[in-house]
Amino acid sequence: MPASPVAERAVEVAGLVKRYGDRAVVDGLDLVARPGAVTAVLGPNGAGKTTTIECCEGLRRPDGGTVRVLGLDPVADARDLRPRVGVMLQDGGLPTGVPAAQMLEHVARMYADPRPLGELTERLGLASFARTTVRRLSGGQRQRLALAAAVVGRPQVVFLDEPSAGMDPQSRHAVWELVRELRDDGVAVLLTTHLMDEAEDLADHVVVVDHGTVIAEGAVRDLVASGDDRTLRLEAPPGLDVAALTAALGPAPDGHAFTTTETSPGTYAVVGPVGPATVASLTGWLAAHDVLATGLTVGRRTLEDVFLDLTGRTLR
Repeated sequence: MPASPVAERAVEVAGLVKRYGDRAVVDGLDLVARPGAVTAVLGPNGAGKTTTIECCEGLRRPDGGTVRVLGLDPVADARDLRPRVGVMLQDGGLPTGVPAAQMLEHVARMYADPRPLGELTERLGLASFARTTVRRLSGGQRQRLALAAAVVGRPQVVFLDEPSAGMDPQSRHAVWELVRELRDDGVAVLLTTHLMDEAEDLADHVVVVDHGTVIAEGAVRDLVASGDDRTLRLEAPPGLDVAALTAALGPAPDGHAFTTTETSPGTYAVVGPVGPATVASLTGWLAAHDVLATGLTVGRRTLEDVFLDLTGRTLR
């Protein structure tokens, strides 16, 4: 028997509209998150991704369109959904005056079959600050505690907002391991993040949102694929004439074009069908202009390259 649409779509958003005053922050957005998969929602600040997730969590009421989580309306059916959904907010949303362990124990008692607290405490390194009040925790410690609270009830869907923000590398990898375990257990994980390497490492499906709507989506490997394009990166003095540098590379094969951008001051990326001749032309131009470059590397396009191409490089 084929799976039902509800079983195939843990979260389904269709034509979502959310306005603040006369401004549509979310404008006709569609999104699907499936069980046993990590769906990453990416977008610049103000793109509408947080508002979209808050509508999915039942924290905001849509002005148009439909939102369904496990086949239910997250606002009208909040009581039925609450035991089946885990939510990790970026600011934690935790009571600040109680010790961390006490807070987690209180949350666990709300569920019929919570995860063993000892296992969560060990996995996320909570023991070192178990008796510390939440207000005295560092940002990364709060994030680990918030994640524990989001998953302790064995949710079928979990929403993670910037799950590894403020964490050291050890904590970050512990969080990533837990997210992968949730996915492998059949949980639908919907996360927002500004860390492109986090999305590239974890996501089965990526949704890029800008100006309140979806502008691209797909598996990471499909989004970063662009024919035979590769990225040549280098460090050099800021302010190089990127147009002249691109012209010096000459025509690309098969009618393709090179694009060169200064991704940050002193950091440059050349995207296109990069080959040995491209590297030779580039180093020749640099030598002719008495420019010493360092850190020259060639690799495939990254999710960050795609994100910047889609949403632009200007600050919001």
